Amino acid sequence: MSKQVYISADYSENDGDRDVVDLLNRWGQDDLHKVDFIDMSKVSSGSVSLSSDCRICDLKREFNSQINASSAVIFIVGDKTATRTAGSECYRNDKSKIVYYCTPYKHNSSGTVRCRYSSTCSVGKDEDVGCINSYSYLRHEFEQAKKKEKDIIILYNSLRCEIDWLPAYMNDYKDRARPFWIYNSSYEKSGDYEYIKRRLGFA
Repeated sequence: MSKQVYISADYSENDGDRDVVDLLNRWGQDDLHKVDFIDMSKVSSGSVSLSSDCRICDLKREFNSQINASSAVIFIVGDKTATRTAGSECYRNDKSKIVYYCTPYKHNSSGTVRCRYSSTCSVGKDEDVGCINSYSYLRHEFEQAKKKEKDIIILYNSLRCEIDWLPAYMNDYKDRARPFWIYNSSYEKSGDYEYIKRRLGFA
């Protein structure tokens, strides 16, 4: 039986954590484990973002949907994770304004358009984290996974526990965060797949 696992990570091309995500996706493609990894970059380049009018709130709504369909959520924490702000530019949080504008996902800053929503309301306990907020994409995904009580796995893109890298909103999970990388029996750097397999119920 296939298991869907969502991956949240910093996808910055120059100093992000794509190396960990790429290895996890390779592991998920074998015939033994049947793990369907859905990562943030796939959602951001998928159907929801194909619209020229795709906005921050549209992406966050899709992240919610994919997290809801997953049995576990893996968060990759690198040395830049805590400072990433992509996705936080929702101007509805500025209460001084009457009319709100935003920039569709694939537009430059000059392509602002009026917000589609005439009003926003509070979100109930059993509903998703609201897609209109000032959270970064990374924090939004974490808050959704926590609210939906998903199995949360936090992995440092390091050989050590780098507690200083952990964003403040993940502090309650610092005792369960683990390094992704280990040295194997040949003293080669490799992913700690045994730990991940145990957490996902494959060992």
